[in-house]
Amino acid sequence: MTNQTKPYEILTSENAALILVDHQVGLMTGVRDYSTGELKHNVVALAKAAKSLKLPIVVTTTARDSMWGPTFPELVEALPGIEIIDRSSVNAFDDARVASAILATGRKKLIFAGISLEVCAALPAITAVSKGLDAYVAVDASGTFSETKRQAGLLRMQQAGVILSDYATLMVEILKDNGRPEAAAVYAAMDMPWAKLVGQIAQAYGK
Repeated sequence: MTNQTKPYEILTSENAALILVDHQVGLMTGVRDYSTGELKHNVVALAKAAKSLKLPIVVTTTARDSMWGPTFPELVEALPGIEIIDRSSVNAFDDARVASAILATGRKKLIFAGISLEVCAALPAITAVSKGLDAYVAVDASGTFSETKRQAGLLRMQQAGVILSDYATLMVEILKDNGRPEAAAVYAAMDMPWAKLVGQIAQAYGK
């Protein structure tokens, strides 16, 4: 039997982009697999870390003015000046403006996060795979409305070849080297103060 698994190819600052789909106030209220506070923390941390690593970032909403409301304020604050593309399509990749923005990044590895996991993150990620791109989903920066939806979404993505991970692992994979000048900002974005503390202790002792 032929092994269909693709060889491992590391995420880098040069080949990856971040796509944030529908982290909207109205949708947040229905999330049941994470607390609102934890989910907001994870999404904002992902956005800040990606920004520190200089990844292209595409942000989109759906039915912002009629159904699901605006992007939650903490995420908007973390990405000042970024355009948020509002659309009506369920699958973000079906919107020409969103698709153009994603393809314009020139990146072949796309990291998705969205609410809900099984629709807003999964459908564009699966579409990306169908277009010959590598799709990753940060599952802890996504949320959904029941455990059934979560498990079904995870299974469907795995069946389609989407790579599932937590947001911090994706970001430190891109960081690759803790000696990089971006390291402090990445760990600070992910709210890992002990990393900074250990670094300060090491400097104090001249190590």
